[in-house]
Parts: sequence; C-alpha cells; structure tokens
Amino acid sequence: MPTPPRSSLLNEQIREWMKNASHVGSWFSAHRFLCPGAPVSAQAGLRKAWAARQEEARGTMVTDKEVEAIGQTLVDPQQPLQARFRALFTLRGLGGPRAITWISRAFGDDSALLKHELAYCLGQMQDSRAIPVLLDVLRDTRQEPMVRHEAGEALGAIGNPDVLEVLKQYSTDPVIEVAETCQLAVQRLEWLQQHSGEPAVAGPYLSVDPAPPAEERDVGRLREVLLDEARPLFDRYRAMFALRDAGGEEAALALAEGLRSGSALFRHEIGYVLGQLQHEAAVPQLTATLARQAESPMVRHECAEALGAIARPACLAALRAYSADPERVVRESCEVALDMYEYETGSAFQYADGLEQLRSPPS
Repeated sequence: MPTPPRSSLLNEQIREWMKNASHVGSWFSAHRFLCPGAPVSAQAGLRKAWAARQEEARGTMVTDKEVEAIGQTLVDPQQPLQARFRALFTLRGLGGPRAITWISRAFGDDSALLKHELAYCLGQMQDSRAIPVLLDVLRDTRQEPMVRHEAGEALGAIGNPDVLEVLKQYSTDPVIEVAETCQLAVQRLEWLQQHSGEPAVAGPYLSVDPAPPAEERDVGRLREVLLDEARPLFDRYRAMFALRDAGGEEAALALAEGLRSGSALFRHEIGYVLGQLQHEAAVPQLTATLARQAESPMVRHECAEALGAIARPACLAALRAYSADPERVVRESCEVALDMYEYETGSAFQYADGLEQLRSPPS
C-alpha cells in the first residue's frame, strides 16, 4: 500500500500526535508534518504541542540513568551509526545540561558526519550552556572544515551576542566554508539585535535557520536573488529560506538551480533546505550532485540526507548506489539517509526513539 501524502495525514494525526506524542518529541517527527501546504491552524497547533512536549521532556520524568544510557549509545563507536544518530536526536529533544554534556563528549569521535550533527543539534537547542564547547570546536583547526563550519553556524543559531567578537575573528578564517559561515552568523546576530523589539514570525518549519526568510513572496523574484552571485550571501540565504517556506514545485526547482552555485557552503545549504522541503521535483538534481565525485563532500552529504528525507523510490536507488562511496562522509550520509528513508516510508512516528527503545519491554 503506497504511503499516503503527508498533507493528508495532518487532519487525522495532529490530534493523535498532540495527545500521544513521546515525551521527547523530535525535530524529524515534528518537521515532517509542518509543511508549507499544511493549514496555518494545523501548523500552529502542532508547533504548540511540540513545544509543550519539549518542556515536559525537560522535567523530571526522564531519569539520569535513562539519559546516561542514551548518551552511552551516542558516544559508543561500536554502535551502528543509525542508532547513534537516533540517540543524538533523542538528547536534542530532551535538552538541558545533561544532554549537552553527552553531546559534547562525542566530539572526540572520528566521524566528521557525526560531529557535524552534534554541532547542529547544539545550535538547534539554543542553550547558551553549549557555547563553550562550540567555541572549542570552532577554534580547533584539527577538526574537519564541515565540523568547524557547523559549530560556527550553531553559535549563530543560539543567538547570544556574547560570541559576536569571536565570530568576527573567524570571519576571515583561511577555510572559506568556516569564514562564510561566521560571516553569516555575525549578520544573523546583528539582524536579531536590530529587530529585538519585534514579534517573532513563526514559519512552517521548526528549525533555527542561519538567516531569516526574505519578506518578498514572489517566487520568480526570490529566484533571481538566490542565483545572483553578486549579491551578499546573507541576502541569498534569506531568499533561500523564503523559497523553502513558499513550497511547491516552482520553489523546489528554483532552489535546485542553486546546486550549481559557486559557493560550496551555499550548495550545501541548498541540499539541506531541499531535504526540509521534501519535494520530489528536486530528486534528479540532488541525485546528480550526489553522483559528482568532484563535488565537495559536505555538499554531497547534504544531498544524500535530502534524498533520504524525500523518500521516493528513485531516492532509494541513488542512496544504495553511493552507500559504498570512497568518501567516508558520503557513504555514512547514505547509511543514515537509508535509515531516514525507512522511517519516512514506514509506520514509526518517532525518529528520535532512544527513550522508547529503552522503555520497550523485552521481546
């Protein structure tokens, strides 16, 4: 039986999700239903429910022993990468100092992909207690560029202006992806300061983005800004997130054109956004980018994960084809994306199922 369209699941499942969702709601679980085509009332209701579950998760119902067990899975290199990712996103959902401590411990791992996701999750948690470890990662030139980049982006996502001077310092880093990331993070923090008295406008996605969406709504004009390499990167990012929020085939195809942009950082973010959008019109371009051996590994990695999120049969074929790629971050991304594909096409509601696995009775 084919998987029903995500939009058709909303009316039926939002009440059930609000009533029965796990105490550790996950970014994956929530964002898969918060699509631009969903009714605004449904988006708002699910967003409030997810936020409430997040607050519950930060209470006393999760024991120290349970957090430790999830953390041990995350830091154990003998565990399958898929299990470690699920543990990571469970900790991200739980939040708080214990989760930050366990996530921080995993930066000693040798998987650039995992460390990249550690930094991403710390940024999405928006907890200033994660700033010291993120600063350490950004400063550590032994870390892979994609890991340092993600640490810089996470510092911008947290939104604390105390890190502005450090980010300005690394805005001229010799690694271009790190420099561009820190430039964007500085501009995001300055934008937040300039708009501090204004009410926040909630978009259809729960992620904390490196730039606010542009106010422009015309897809054609947004496409022009997106692809204009003479414009500031921050403006192009704003157009990117406005196109994502607009949704639909035209926006997806416009975004996919950005996969040929000159900046590897920009191309990598396009891959991420297309994964959020989950529109199958972008599958050929994502597949072609994944297949380009000369492409930056951080770009290919995001394209692989986007294909896992879109979860159509053509995506499965591409992911299997590159699951043995000589580039480690690419093959690991395909491995994680295949797990994501299984989740998206299966009956499980919760991706970040670390707590559920602990509490499940033995079979």
